[in-house]
Amino acid sequence: MFKKILAGLALIGVFGSFAGCNTVDGMGRDLGVAGQATSDTARDVGKKM
Repeated sequence: MFKKILAGLALIGVFGSFAGCNTVDGMGRDLGVAGQATSDTARDVGKKM
């Protein structure tokens, strides 16, 4: 039951992110920004260790 709810919420999140990106180009830019933020965070954590 919990897995079904979680899967439903994940689908809503995916479709919501697609709605926020009006074009494929916009979606690519959004994913690029998210990837850069993840890389920056990982680098910062690595420096603190």
